[in-house]
Amino acid sequence: MSEHSYEKRDWYEPLREELKAEDASVPQKSEKKKRKRKGLTPARIAALVVLLLLVIAGSSLAFQQVGRDDESIVAGFPNLPDSAKNEMPRKPEDFFKEYYEDTDYPLKDTVQIPLVEQRPDYRMQLVPQPEEELTLQELYEKCAPSIVSLSAYEGNKAGYAWGSGVIITEDGLILTNAHILEDCDSAVITLPDGTEYDALLVGSDSISDIALLKIEAEGLPAAELGESASLRVGDPVAAIGNPLGEDFRNTLTDGIISAIERDMTYMGRSMTLLQTNTAVNEGSSGGALFNLYGQVIGLTNMKMMSTYSSIEGIGFAIPSSTICKVVNALIADGEVRGRPAIGITVGAIPQNAREQYSLPDGLYISSVSEGSDAEEKGIRSGDVLTAVNGNPVSNTSQVSVEKDKLQVGDVMVLTIWRDGESFDVEVTLVDTNDIYS
Repeated sequence: MSEHSYEKRDWYEPLREELKAEDASVPQKSEKKKRKRKGLTPARIAALVVLLLLVIAGSSLAFQQVGRDDESIVAGFPNLPDSAKNEMPRKPEDFFKEYYEDTDYPLKDTVQIPLVEQRPDYRMQLVPQPEEELTLQELYEKCAPSIVSLSAYEGNKAGYAWGSGVIITEDGLILTNAHILEDCDSAVITLPDGTEYDALLVGSDSISDIALLKIEAEGLPAAELGESASLRVGDPVAAIGNPLGEDFRNTLTDGIISAIERDMTYMGRSMTLLQTNTAVNEGSSGGALFNLYGQVIGLTNMKMMSTYSSIEGIGFAIPSSTICKVVNALIADGEVRGRPAIGITVGAIPQNAREQYSLPDGLYISSVSEGSDAEEKGIRSGDVLTAVNGNPVSNTSQVSVEKDKLQVGDVMVLTIWRDGESFDVEVTLVDTNDIYS
């Protein structure tokens, strides 16, 4: 069991303390005194007319301001450079440096949790769907005991990363998200009954956002993994996780499958995910998305958020078909091998930038990975990728489709545009772990 002395504070606790302080500063209501009501005098009528004119004038100015530069809307878009609002910089590299400043994330695994000494003797298999559906009450009673709380710690820093996990074996294999464990060197698993265990790392894969932990326990209620390949849009699902901290542990929400095979890019990682309108929030990461047969068909890992508009009901989960492959690789080797990588980071080119700098249709190469064949062949940041194996590309998923047809060691032909000229480069695909781990 764990005996950590870290200060456990919910991320919303400081706000709670602020509100308490504000409440304390507000004087208590006293008994209302009766006041004599006064009628409308000429002076009062004149004051009201002046006030009304000021409101109309102020509203007119406000509408003129929004119509002039729409600053309030433009400011809400992430990574939109100041140049997009005013004058574009003379050099395209200056524009893209600012445009992609928050999107060039490292793909390397940074989990520092100690590894298990002996690899588990286990191989994950997906279970066919049973015939009889469960009610939500029956599903919760069956599945909630297999959902655990996860606290991950970074060195001697106060506080911790909070998330969820799924028990997949009776002897303590715990499935969760890799992003919860980033930069952390210890982790604690808390069962629904409050029992705590120190966890060791079996393996972590930042690209799929899947990690596997192990605790020393027996007789745990293991979840059953179903087949995500059989899902259809509109299928009912339910999620169980630990959103927003300890106060909301083992929360059940329900909804439907909104989309299947949704290509998403997050922190430099391209993933194909299930989309659901089931409510998921911070802390739900690593929890389970169940079908109504009580089987895990996804691992919740993100939701769509925005600083400039309201977004509700767009959450995502890693499908069980992906989970099964990655978990078996982590158990066998502690990492996922044989996954091909080009070694370049690409992104869409905004229309205003394409017009301003006379760029072709394609993808902007924002970085080239050290040690990749792409670097060896002279591809560099600032190039534009216009085609892969002769097929034009304008979004990252098109590149992934072409890459996934090949294996490590195969050659891919990239058509590169640079300084007004196009040329082909033959690039040998490398193992993802050789350049990102």
